[in-house]
Amino acid sequence: MFQKQGLDIAYAAVEADLSVMEARDRAFVRLLVTLCLKRARQIDDVLAGLLHEPLDNLRPQQMINIFRIGIVQLAFLGTPAHAAVSTTVELAEDAGVQHHKSLVNAVMRRLAATGFPEMEDRDAGRANTPEWLWNAWMQDYGVETALEIAAAHLHEAPVDFTVTGDAVGWAEKLEGRVLPTGFSVRRDTAGYVPDLPGYDDGAWWVQNVSAALPAALLGDVTGKCVVDLCAAPGGKTAQLARAGANVIALDRSAPRMKRLEENMARLQCNVETVIADGAIWKPPELVDAVLLDAPCTATGTIRHQPDVLHLKTIKDQEKMCALQRRLMVAALDMLKPGGILVCCTCSLQKAEGEEQAAWLLEQGLPVSLMPIAVTEVPGISDMLTNNGDIRCLPQYWGDKGGMDGFYVVRFVKEA
Repeated sequence: MFQKQGLDIAYAAVEADLSVMEARDRAFVRLLVTLCLKRARQIDDVLAGLLHEPLDNLRPQQMINIFRIGIVQLAFLGTPAHAAVSTTVELAEDAGVQHHKSLVNAVMRRLAATGFPEMEDRDAGRANTPEWLWNAWMQDYGVETALEIAAAHLHEAPVDFTVTGDAVGWAEKLEGRVLPTGFSVRRDTAGYVPDLPGYDDGAWWVQNVSAALPAALLGDVTGKCVVDLCAAPGGKTAQLARAGANVIALDRSAPRMKRLEENMARLQCNVETVIADGAIWKPPELVDAVLLDAPCTATGTIRHQPDVLHLKTIKDQEKMCALQRRLMVAALDMLKPGGILVCCTCSLQKAEGEEQAAWLLEQGLPVSLMPIAVTEVPGISDMLTNNGDIRCLPQYWGDKGGMDGFYVVRFVKEA
């Protein structure tokens, strides 16, 4: 049913086909696919009750996706019933499965007549969350917060831009609003990003507000040497460079580094780039600070990357945790005594956040926690934990459109 590749990779493969469409139609395609991924489990459960055979027996398997596309339009996008039915039948024809036209027509008409079963967001969020992930959130946060997390993922995510300089002015130009941190501007929808004012001038870059927090927690980096580990696509790299740091941006992936370099060129940021494994690479000299955005299951980004719900498993989390530990120890080795290490992940599971921080402190290494103060960045009071680290959840700032799930912790290397 799913091809085991990320949503962005899948879009890149059909970018040429989509480019001939109007911007509004491209946005609709993205919304349609996103909703299919977010609601797939819920849709499949209803669809299974309308068929005379198990869903997995439906052939070809692309039929399931054809049904999903039709049901999303009918149930969640307000498409008139006759249009949703006819569009789904046409999709079956275009896909070369004419022998299923009568089945598609019958199922869609029946669903249009009876209506798609309504569910509260909390229940729908739970139904669309894989069991391993639900169990982790239940263990970490309790049932009420887990339900809030799952419900938040159903909603379309706004788009944030990190700006340097006149945030109020750029909010006006971008037809957005300044978020409480003061360095992020939010629009409800992005549209076609390269067409927005300031893109060609490198005045801003797309970056969720929670992803913009870690770099801000390194303090004044003017003239300091900072390593940005696992740096691509470069949002944090740009923040550090614009703040006056001498940045070494490192990533093990050559294609991802190419993307970072393209972004730095547009933003006119001068940084040193290195393609290497951060777990074994050593800087020429010990550095003042390291920012480690560690690889993770990325469950904090489900609102706009719902493929995570279908691609990640508990085995991925276990693999990521082992890699995160290697990278944290390596990052500590890169620092001068008194140097600062900021670690972050865009995962909601404490196994990839709080538990990793506790592990590092238990290893007998020359490192101690450097608690984050509420006065360092405006608007973070609700995100601060008792230990002085940051835990963002997608339902936070719900009245402003929410945020990505993120964890941020700061350490100092002891002499």
